[in-house]
Amino acid sequence: MTKQNLNTSEVRADQVASKKYQTIKLGLDVHADSIVVVRILENSAPQPAQRFAPAKFLEWVQNQVAVAEVVHTCYEAGPFGFVLHRQLSQLGVRNLVVQPVCLDEHHKGVNHDPSDARELVQRLDRYVQGNQKALAVIRVPTIQEEQQRVESRHREQLQKDRQTHEAQGRSLLLYQGYRVMGRWWKETAWQRLKKELPFWLGEVLENLRVLILSVDSLLREASQKMESQAQEQPRGFGLLTSEVLRREVLDWHRFRNRRQVASLTGMCPGVRASGPRSVSGPITKHGNPRLRRALVELAWRVVRYQPRYGPVVRWKEVLQQRQNRGGRKKAIIAIGRRLAIDLWRLETGRCTTRDLQLS
Repeated sequence: MTKQNLNTSEVRADQVASKKYQTIKLGLDVHADSIVVVRILENSAPQPAQRFAPAKFLEWVQNQVAVAEVVHTCYEAGPFGFVLHRQLSQLGVRNLVVQPVCLDEHHKGVNHDPSDARELVQRLDRYVQGNQKALAVIRVPTIQEEQQRVESRHREQLQKDRQTHEAQGRSLLLYQGYRVMGRWWKETAWQRLKKELPFWLGEVLENLRVLILSVDSLLREASQKMESQAQEQPRGFGLLTSEVLRREVLDWHRFRNRRQVASLTGMCPGVRASGPRSVSGPITKHGNPRLRRALVELAWRVVRYQPRYGPVVRWKEVLQQRQNRGGRKKAIIAIGRRLAIDLWRLETGRCTTRDLQLS
């Protein structure tokens, strides 16, 4: 190679090295020990998938940030939480955490890491170009919000553990011909029950009772801690339920209108429409199931303690029909949905408790 050709090659290499892409988009399929990536450079076709160890992946992303004006990434929400999102954000990447969906759009029956990453990056490409429906983006909580939500959900798990052990004890007793109701493990009830049981059965139940008492103690502590952090609420709302709602919603100010609030609850009726025909179906159950359970619990309490509340007045006749179980359920769902909207209005200063006839 002549000296002139050598210089020309060096100039071209420098141009390639110094070239900055306008955008780089990365679709990520995340696992505990590896991350599969498919890349789109600007408006080109998706490149073949690459697999990285988590530490190597972050180093590789740093290189992408160096050669692009903007790097967009996305991955599905799952058991790995938001740690990767925060790491990517610190590197200057615009990351999205999206709702998990079936990524086999063409129903080919082929679903693996490279195909998932490729489908994600193609949807990300459409999203970046302005198609906001291409991805269902999840709001990432702040570190403090996430910690508070973990505490609330840990309390819920303790409650489930206690109920499981209680049910195991009742099942064992019924299997041996003893039918008990309620909390058989409480001290008074247990001392009375133990006298009727054979020694071996009492020993087994005593072990279960130790587990129940331990979990019950932890549950009380967690509940008291949450109640101490709750704000004053209208009569009957309950400090614990209100605090669970606050921690699951994260931030009431993130909603722009009442439809967004109702959608998060999943308590809106489904619709099947084609041409002139339209049929309302059951509630969508879209959104947060914990929020929905807390709203149903709150709705029953409001019916009892807030008889002047608008939705309660509206559904009063249906709620009084004891035999109409289906109608009563629909009424409670409607009241719960309206409660979510009114709580949003209260928390964002759009109205007061007096406006809502809440005492």
